[in-house]
Amino acid sequence: MGEKETEPFQFTFNGFLKVAFQGSRVTSDAGLVLVRELDERLGLETIIAEHLSDSRHGLNTQFRLPDLLRQSIYSRLAGYEDLNDAARLSTDPTFRLIGSPKRWERSAALTSTLHWFETELLTREENLVGLMAVNRDLIGQAETFDQVDRVVLDMDSSESPVHGQQEGSAYNGHFETVCYHPLFLFNDDGDCLAATLRPGNVSSADNWEELLVPEIDRQQAMGQRVAFRADAAFARPAIYEALEARGVEYAIRIPSNKNLELEIEDILFRSPGRPSRKPLIRYTSFNYQAESWTTARRVVAKVEHHAGELFPRVGFIVTNLQLPNRAVVRFYNKRGTAEQWIKEGKQAAHWTRLSCHRFRANEVRLQLSVLAYNLGNLWRRLVLPRRIDSWWLTSLQQHLVKTGGRLVKHARYYWLLLAESHLTRGLFGSMLRRIWALPVPSG
Repeated sequence: MGEKETEPFQFTFNGFLKVAFQGSRVTSDAGLVLVRELDERLGLETIIAEHLSDSRHGLNTQFRLPDLLRQSIYSRLAGYEDLNDAARLSTDPTFRLIGSPKRWERSAALTSTLHWFETELLTREENLVGLMAVNRDLIGQAETFDQVDRVVLDMDSSESPVHGQQEGSAYNGHFETVCYHPLFLFNDDGDCLAATLRPGNVSSADNWEELLVPEIDRQQAMGQRVAFRADAAFARPAIYEALEARGVEYAIRIPSNKNLELEIEDILFRSPGRPSRKPLIRYTSFNYQAESWTTARRVVAKVEHHAGELFPRVGFIVTNLQLPNRAVVRFYNKRGTAEQWIKEGKQAAHWTRLSCHRFRANEVRLQLSVLAYNLGNLWRRLVLPRRIDSWWLTSLQQHLVKTGGRLVKHARYYWLLLAESHLTRGLFGSMLRRIWALPVPSG
């Protein structure tokens, strides 16, 4: 009862063993220093200064805006869902080291400061817009390293369960839950180019134009050819027309109907005789014009007959791609990776963990989680060796971020002594060399 807080613990089974708690010297997230080096190389500090504004003055600026933003992003990247762990992380050596030098000997921000930062400072209109711009410009720095002349855009929506009477929450019949209904836009490298939070009762394609059109214009201004994929929720004539007007190739699934099935009745039924154990797959294409369309468009159909199934599996894709039928279907099927990236964002960056009452505050938290996800994805695709560059972000968290370390201060240097497990000295060194080999951003 009367023991001192700093007094070590001893054991009867081994009298030579002592245990002490030194949280300010020991970290469990030492792998984040690699991400911090990457964000330095990508020029994140300059991007933050360009797009985010801080109205604080004098003594109110104990914590710099970039320090607060990094603490919010990196805690999510490390797997901490909300601000509940902020007090403990404020003394963690890694979270002190990723900040500015004056924080190295002090603590990072506590829960109250981060809560004010996320729900007050960043919820100002200019900072919410700026936060989206920070995300896009960060990806833009990485795009300068990519030697490609074509980008494929994938758009999809997801549900974000709510907790209590949160602003903008509503019942969604498709997901059968009360939720928010965020919309995401990805490139074919898995970067989340844009995201927007929407009320739960809007359709999947609502607000598509404010995300998709600026991105198409941006890519084409850089001389890129653009292609687009989406599921049947985005089968809208306005989307087709916008894409065609900009010369964008697309493959979008459309719902089946009787008129479409009449067009493929010659392959809709299986040939007489004993069916093969292997699936019978047929493709065809035809010109089709729905009542709401102003012109006829090419539709590709895929019909699959499987053993033991009475009815075939049928899918229709409207497209302007000049490819064979099978190649169009293969191109469209890669859209499924966008669903995987959304799942990664949910599991690793917790971007559906939106627990504030105010809708605007939840918009900010979604953007912070998107930034965390993108930093993790850029780490994966720019820095990781080939043998592990397909790891999920949750695997990066468990095997690389979650590395134990001890901070030791000498006269001139800080030493972060790491436990060698999944993150070995060789792997650490190879990732650092890959970061240093990236071109330094201009400007």
